[in-house]
Amino acid sequence: MVSIDTVYQRVLAILNKEQRGYLPPLEFNLFANQAQMDLFEQYFYDINQFGRLHGNDTEYSDMLNILNEKINLFEKTAAMAWNGTYWVPPADLYRIGSLLYNNIEVERINANEYRYIAASPLAKPTDDRPIFVANSEGYKVYGSNEIQTTGVSCNYIKVPAKVEWAYNDVFGTAEYDVTNTVDFELHQSEETELVFKILELAGLAIKDVSVYQAAMQMEAQNTQQEKS
Repeated sequence: MVSIDTVYQRVLAILNKEQRGYLPPLEFNLFANQAQMDLFEQYFYDINQFGRLHGNDTEYSDMLNILNEKINLFEKTAAMAWNGTYWVPPADLYRIGSLLYNNIEVERINANEYRYIAASPLAKPTDDRPIFVANSEGYKVYGSNEIQTTGVSCNYIKVPAKVEWAYNDVFGTAEYDVTNTVDFELHQSEETELVFKILELAGLAIKDVSVYQAAMQMEAQNTQQEKS
């Protein structure tokens, strides 16, 4: 995890150095959540891009390992709830991995395939070879019969928790409230990148091109150092 207070103090220090004033906590929290999601969603784009490359390039292999390590922080397993019609995924779902029925992995099929599979004596699902169909409302799971009530769970990637630099207003000054603060769930190595992205967002919001450009320059220097 990354301390949101550490990130906020670094952002404020850079803004002060650049003589660009103060970033209020409410605005910082908005930018912090946007920055976290930008980095998080970039992981999946990068994995898709690197996964398309052929050969055994060590650099790309290392990058895939690093990305998977960062994503693994968000892997969870949870029971799914039956709402009377569908199996409903957990509220913090970002991307489904696999469905399990009594610890047996369930095969995913398209909705238009189901009637053909169900009608085939050899291909139709059983409790030992279950299948599922997904739509926007939830999941239908089939074994020897449609599976309802209990026994279905999922492995999935959760969405990062909403971060918050909590504070109490003390005579017009924001005093840090560590008890109610929510830190970033990203890998510790993302601390510097979070600082740069929040500065970029702040520069755009206040229409200060110099802040945005300074953040971009620092981010480029950091990226170059990581690659050298």
